[in-house]
Parts: sequence; structure tokens; C-alpha cells
Amino acid sequence: MATVLTPPTLDVPRKVGGTGSGNNGFGGFGGGDGPGGQGRAIPDGAYRTGMWMAFVAVVMLFAAFTSAMVVRKGASTDWARITLPRILYLNTVLLLGSSVTLETSRRYLESGWAARFKSWLYVTVALGLAFIGGQLYAWRELAARGVYLSTNPSSSFFYLLTAAHGLHLLGGIIALFYIVVRATQLATGIKKRVAVEVTALYWHFMDGLWIYLLILLTVRL
Repeated sequence: MATVLTPPTLDVPRKVGGTGSGNNGFGGFGGGDGPGGQGRAIPDGAYRTGMWMAFVAVVMLFAAFTSAMVVRKGASTDWARITLPRILYLNTVLLLGSSVTLETSRRYLESGWAARFKSWLYVTVALGLAFIGGQLYAWRELAARGVYLSTNPSSSFFYLLTAAHGLHLLGGIIALFYIVVRATQLATGIKKRVAVEVTALYWHFMDGLWIYLLILLTVRL
């Protein structure tokens, strides 16, 4: 009787305890720790790319507003210059200060100071809310002067531009609230920290956008 020889079975080594994340420390917002390492985290670059695409959309929106404002002013005879409320300049200081406090918070996060990271986050949120309150005060001041949305084209663009910026800034404040809620986990490394980086990038962008709008309103209104 012929003897059948079977080839020896080769044992392929497997990675023990794999997380399936593919990156360490600063990964995506979620995923990555599935059973047997089958989950996959979203790369950090995807969030940054999405944020830059959002920036492009915002820039296009305000570029359209600016173009419409310039054309409307040049083609109209009913354009009436308005005096900007002084609180807008205080608001600028508040917003610039919030960028400083946010960066201070990030540095404490990188250094492992959880308590100070949270404290400076609270200051940043407070300054952001104070900015929104200042914008509402500016609108009330204009209304007290009899300057409303439909009073003249210049007032319409003032309300439009400041309201659009305020709504976008509120999105940043919501993101900051999310970070405040997750501050302890972020500081201890339990959660991924790309949220802090992306939020800070968005906040600084809103800061720069406000500076542009203030110059535009000062020169064009």
C-alpha cells in the first residue's frame, strides 16, 4: 500500500493584542478598539481635511457677501454710512484673548496638567460667550439709534455679516463645550486629542475672520 505524504502545516504568527487602530496617541475621534483588533480608527488627516474644506466653504460665503456689499454700495444712491458701536472693538479684544487662552490650555494638555487644561478651557468658553453677548449689545445699541436691518443697505450688510460670523462662532463654542465635557478623558489620554487640535484651528480661523470683517465694516460702512 502506498503511503501518502502530506506537507507540514506552517504556523503563521499572529499579532497578539492588536487594537486595529494603526496609530498611537493622537488618533481619530472614535473606533479602533474592536474585538480581535478588527476595528479601524479614522485617520487624523481625514478630520483636518474636512476642516479645511469647511474653511473653503466659509471663505467663499463671506467672499460672496463682500462682493455683494461692494457692488451694492457702488450702484446705490441710498447708502447711508453708520457709526459702528464701540463695543465691537472690545469684542475684538475678547476674541483675541480667547485665542491666547485656548493655546494656553493646549500647552497644559500637552504637558499633562489636567486641572490647568480644564481651567483655561473654561476661560476660553467664557470669553467666547462674552463676545456673543457683546454682539447682541451692539445690535441693541443700533436699534436704539433707529438703525435696523431694513433701514438702509449699509445696516443690512452690517447685521448680515455680524450675524453670519456669530452663528459660525457659536459652532466653535459648541465644540469647546464638547471638549470641556471630555476634558478629564482628554487630559489622561483616554480619548483621542485630535478634537482639541481641530477645534483650536477652527477657533483661530473665526478670530481671523472677525478681524477681516471689522476692517471691512470700518472701511466700507
